Amino acid sequence: MVDWVISSPYHSIGDDPVVIWLKMLIGALMVLLIQLFAQTKFFYLAALAPLFPTFTLISHFIVGTERSAADLRVALIFSMLGVIPHLIYTFVVFFSISYVSLYKALLLGVVAWTVAAAILVLTWQYIQA
Repeated sequence: MVDWVISSPYHSIGDDPVVIWLKMLIGALMVLLIQLFAQTKFFYLAALAPLFPTFTLISHFIVGTERSAADLRVALIFSMLGVIPHLIYTFVVFFSISYVSLYKALLLGVVAWTVAAAILVLTWQYIQA
């Protein structure tokens, strides 16, 4: 096992160029899918597409192949809690869009997401300590 790690130019499956290109392709396809949905009468699906667990699948695959099952379970719990900042972002944009421009509403949502995510990370670190 150690000999393979030392002799291999890739120390983990996430470092493999094929996997990196695959992740980039998946991300690009999701952006195209969002754009296509936005141009149809089903424009609301453009808001659902990024919630498909594309990047979550990638992150869980990488954690699951590089860490223990217990570590993956911890990552899964944190993923569930990660929905909270997204909900806060969505609520802030939803309620502020009636009062400010789109750009300001999105910026407020990003600020709210950042604050919520920071609180989540700090709380998580405190709980894990």
